[in-house]
Amino acid sequence: MKPIVAPKEQQPASFAFKDTAKVKDILSRYPEGRQQSAVMPLLDLVMREVAAEGKTGGWIPEAAMNEIARLLDMPAIKVYEVATFYSMYILRPVGKHHIQCCTTTPCWLRGSSEIVKACEEKLGIHMGESTADGKFTLTEVECLGACVNAPMVQINDSYYEDLTPARMKEIIDALSAGREVPKGPQNGRKCSMAVSGPTTLADEAKKAGVG
Repeated sequence: MKPIVAPKEQQPASFAFKDTAKVKDILSRYPEGRQQSAVMPLLDLVMREVAAEGKTGGWIPEAAMNEIARLLDMPAIKVYEVATFYSMYILRPVGKHHIQCCTTTPCWLRGSSEIVKACEEKLGIHMGESTADGKFTLTEVECLGACVNAPMVQINDSYYEDLTPARMKEIIDALSAGREVPKGPQNGRKCSMAVSGPTTLADEAKKAGVG
């Protein structure tokens, strides 16, 4: 899926990391001469710092990619290549609650199209759009790896699984009101075990309090 890049009018003129200690810590993880391997965690740090400003959700401005290139002494195009390859790097402003709807085959078979419809009805927007208040952005994504608990969405860093259209709307209401929403399965399932309970290692599951 081709990434959506923010137009020039939305791009800040400059970027500087606020948590310089964190930047130094990231760079220290790599051997001398191999610091360019830090490009991925630095891109992630950019998103978290932008989100912490509170104006939008996390995203990566072009100026931030140029700053990473400067820090790592590498061509800016190399940073752009990484940022545009991986879907978890967001390159345009998004809402504070970035709802990423998985529509790959397992989720689709379990009703992801109805989850998408519920989101669009509740928020009054379509995929790739943001609400006028800046609270929500809807994005369609490929498999997020929680197929056994389909259908599911990722909102910012968290997974919400075993969804129904009604539950999806309740989650949006709660987030809009600033209330906490339990993460993970929304139907009482423990992790990814069968809804009826553990089918293997049942005794161990009971000891762990999940049986």
